[in-house]
Amino acid sequence: MILVAYWSLLFCLLLSLFAGAAAAYQAWQGKGEGLVVLEYAHHAVAAVLTVASAILFAAFVGKDFSFKYVAEYSNSVLPLFYSVTAFWAGQEGSLLFWAWTVALMGSVFPLTKNYRELAGQTRVLYWLFFFLVQGFFMLALTNWNNPFIEFSPAPADGRGLNPLLQNPGMIFHPPLLFLGYGGFTIPACLALAAWLTGERRSWLDMGRNWAILSWIFLTAGIVLGAWWSYMELGWGGYWAWDPVENASLIPWLSATAFLHTALIEERRGALRRTNVVLVTVTLVLCYFATYLVRSGVVQSLHAFGAGGIGGPLLAFIASGLIMTALVVAVGRGEMGRELSGLYSRPGFLVLTAWLLLAIGGVILMGTMWPVISSLWSSQPIGLDAHFYNRVTLPLFLGIAALLLVCPWLQWREGLRDRRGLGIAVGVFVAAIVALALGGMTKPLAMAGTGLAAACLAGVVLVVALDASVRRRRSSLGAWGVHFGLGLVVLGVAVSGPYQFSREAVLQPGASMDMGGYTMIYEGFEERSSEAMILVEAKVRVEQGGELVGMLRPQRRLYQSFDQPFAEVSTVFSLGTEVYATLLGVTQQGAASLKFSLHPLVNWIWIGGTLMCLAGFLALRSRSGRPDDAPTQREQM
Repeated sequence: MILVAYWSLLFCLLLSLFAGAAAAYQAWQGKGEGLVVLEYAHHAVAAVLTVASAILFAAFVGKDFSFKYVAEYSNSVLPLFYSVTAFWAGQEGSLLFWAWTVALMGSVFPLTKNYRELAGQTRVLYWLFFFLVQGFFMLALTNWNNPFIEFSPAPADGRGLNPLLQNPGMIFHPPLLFLGYGGFTIPACLALAAWLTGERRSWLDMGRNWAILSWIFLTAGIVLGAWWSYMELGWGGYWAWDPVENASLIPWLSATAFLHTALIEERRGALRRTNVVLVTVTLVLCYFATYLVRSGVVQSLHAFGAGGIGGPLLAFIASGLIMTALVVAVGRGEMGRELSGLYSRPGFLVLTAWLLLAIGGVILMGTMWPVISSLWSSQPIGLDAHFYNRVTLPLFLGIAALLLVCPWLQWREGLRDRRGLGIAVGVFVAAIVALALGGMTKPLAMAGTGLAAACLAGVVLVVALDASVRRRRSSLGAWGVHFGLGLVVLGVAVSGPYQFSREAVLQPGASMDMGGYTMIYEGFEERSSEAMILVEAKVRVEQGGELVGMLRPQRRLYQSFDQPFAEVSTVFSLGTEVYATLLGVTQQGAASLKFSLHPLVNWIWIGGTLMCLAGFLALRSRSGRPDDAPTQREQM
């Protein structure tokens, strides 16, 4: 089966190259009659790639350790649950999964009415760009990251999955990121093709749902990744500004900037070329994210090792940027109308986009700083979390401040609702005063909390006061996303600065007071299975003499790993969450425990979930529906 799978990948590579060359020839000749061949060629690639992926899934489920990749990421005692998810645990499998999602999405788009209404030349160019992307994936999978290498003779057992990956987050976090990355292939290829031909129909309308869906997947992947880090790593944080984490945030920021400028083109007909550049750069940044974590160019807590793909990826990224610049320069797309003044809704949306891109630029520079500093220093310097917090948090607060004002501006210029803005500003001032009286003293935390409260109030007011918003599902979706963002800002503003931790060694029956809570250590249990030996501490949490909950943090020693791993335990709360990590247990039964208090941290996950769910409301069943057209009031 290994040979079948590998030859399947080779077939996909050759077919992608052939179809790409055919598309290039047709584009050069100005023809469009061979579209059916291109479409069938892609469907064939998608089908064969599905077969190759199914073989790898089956190898994991069947514990076939003759597959080198399976032996490296699975073993005989790994539960089926995690055996399946081990598909994307390593570099080769994750690239295969990404390529597979791109192929499947590429098979769906030709079935849509939007695709069929495109001009023939636009479709030919779309396939040319698409096959370039797909061909690169196939080249990588058949050369530098081949998941189908045979172990001969096959080992009796595999190494097993890294315990840090044995978490429910593994089921969703990586696939969602890859769905987000892969999804941007459609609008990016569409934008380049439409701009090059001067397509009559708006590519933005046709690619809108793909861009939003990709953004939803990427957002969900990032939020789940943060939750996974919070629950699995035992450090009590959710974002360490690690290169792997930054890698997915950078394209998310550019994608979010694109969604804001796309709204301006949709409503005012401006920034047409900007949107082509932004959506394409977003796709390029998805590949740059892969380069960051797979090239070995920067050290990371959980980056993949260098696998020889760094150079080809860098060349592909550079080619993508050059191609984008050429297409934008020579394309026949129409330039848009001029923007309104700064004191207008488009003006604030552009400012928001610039701030998002500035944050992305800062993170990109900070992440690459070890490489940049190596130009003049023999000891490259890495930047820690303090740098990112100092630089990016004020910019994020600037975005929240824009969100406070933007809903009350007109589309042309000027203020459209003084009452709404006055109430939102009033909420901000009242929140700051209340926080100061309540004892909060950290300026950034106060500003963030006040802005979050004002933004939440502003969103509620917009929906309550504007009947046109309530009538249109897409508008409700957009404001729902912003409401979720306000909750995320609230959680981030408070949970990080006001997190409080203490460590203690407690004998059974001993207790410790902390932040109004009493932790009573009741003892521990030791259990074992084929896969691991674990020790679990039992801690009773009380507040004012009343039981709040039980903490059961664990220390695990897995069969294939010498290093022990911690499993944290929490007492859920929408206020302050109690968090415990077991550091060790002595032979006398004393437990070394770390307790943390995380105020409002769960609002980050709630807000992030709301952002994703509300995003689905912004999807349209068909572009250009009358109920999605801007109202006269919005056009003001």
